[in-house]
Amino acid sequence: MTTAVYTLEPQLASEEFIDVLVRSTLGERRPLDKPKLIAAMLKNADIILTARIDGRLVGISRAITDFAFCTYLSDLAVDLSFQRQGIGRELIRRTHEAAGLSTTLFLVAAPKAEAYYPRIGMKKHESCWMIPWQQRHD
Repeated sequence: MTTAVYTLEPQLASEEFIDVLVRSTLGERRPLDKPKLIAAMLKNADIILTARIDGRLVGISRAITDFAFCTYLSDLAVDLSFQRQGIGRELIRRTHEAAGLSTTLFLVAAPKAEAYYPRIGMKKHESCWMIPWQQRHD
């Protein structure tokens, strides 16, 4: 098994981001048909951490943080072919480290991943509130 190489990649191309989202199934819940929105998601993220194997993007975490108190891990995606190898866990660990371990790391689990997070030691928070994203005409 080849070892993943983890790198902060603030200039990640939208095309690679979309490709790994599709290969992970997270693309089912992302606006992949809106390239300007995808580009803005990358441009405005505070942390973009990637996992590559032989140069191929196989995982990504994208986070927004104040680097002091809280970190919101907005995207965690690992190519289905590379899951169950510890890549997601390592992306979370390194993202939290990059944001500062003094921050509380939050994420909203994709339905298919809900069982994963307790297994890696994350605690469920019972009080999350949101105003849902509304698709706008661009």
